[in-house]
Amino acid sequence: MEIIEYKPIKALEPFIKAIKIIESHEEIQNRVLPGSSIAMAFCFSGQNSYTVNSERIILPKAIISGLRKSVRLINYSPNTSTLIVMFKESGASAFFKEPLYGLFEKSILLDDILDPDEVRNTEEMLCEAKNNFQRVKIVEKFLLKRLINPNPDSMIANAVAKIQQARGDIKINELAEMLHISNDAFEKRFRKSIGSSPKQFASIIRMSAAIPLKTDGRLLDTAFDAGFYDQAHFNKDFKLFTGQTPTEFYKSASYW
Repeated sequence: MEIIEYKPIKALEPFIKAIKIIESHEEIQNRVLPGSSIAMAFCFSGQNSYTVNSERIILPKAIISGLRKSVRLINYSPNTSTLIVMFKESGASAFFKEPLYGLFEKSILLDDILDPDEVRNTEEMLCEAKNNFQRVKIVEKFLLKRLINPNPDSMIANAVAKIQQARGDIKINELAEMLHISNDAFEKRFRKSIGSSPKQFASIIRMSAAIPLKTDGRLLDTAFDAGFYDQAHFNKDFKLFTGQTPTEFYKSASYW
């Protein structure tokens, strides 16, 4: 499996972390950990699916996926190519009118929230494109046409930065007080912009901070640094987040 990452054009930089193209010449299963980004994907060659309770479920060609608190096992058929747009934390709200919180723990058809004809036309152009550079340009044009809210909520952006600086180990009521807003109003605005509650988002950031991609055998020290106070609690959350025990996870070759 090869992952090629492209930097978006300047007009999209405030909203997009990266545009990635994943190419798999052989059948492979990839372990995708929860992250802080809503993602939009176009499969322009082959077929993707995901595994739930040993059942393989075929993914549509064009989808949008919300934030998740648990791992997802993605299967790539032979000769599969997929373009993925990784939005910045509040970036997706610049392109979609629908409440993003409805995407939490879900992947839905892009047709469900956008004009199906527009989606089909983009899919066809991606399939007909001669190279990946052209495909990136096609999707950038698609996004620019969809840009409806170029001014993200600055207060929520500040909240996200504070959660990240605290590595997720932060009390949400104290954060709301710091931002001079009621808990209920903060929750509503956060869910609308980010696609999760502040507590759910902080939990994702906290667990991500506690799981380095490589370990030197001092994993529990990292967990304590992230605010976990006992090994049993950490192991439980680790298993939910990765689908594996720490020993199993660090033996695995395919995850991102």
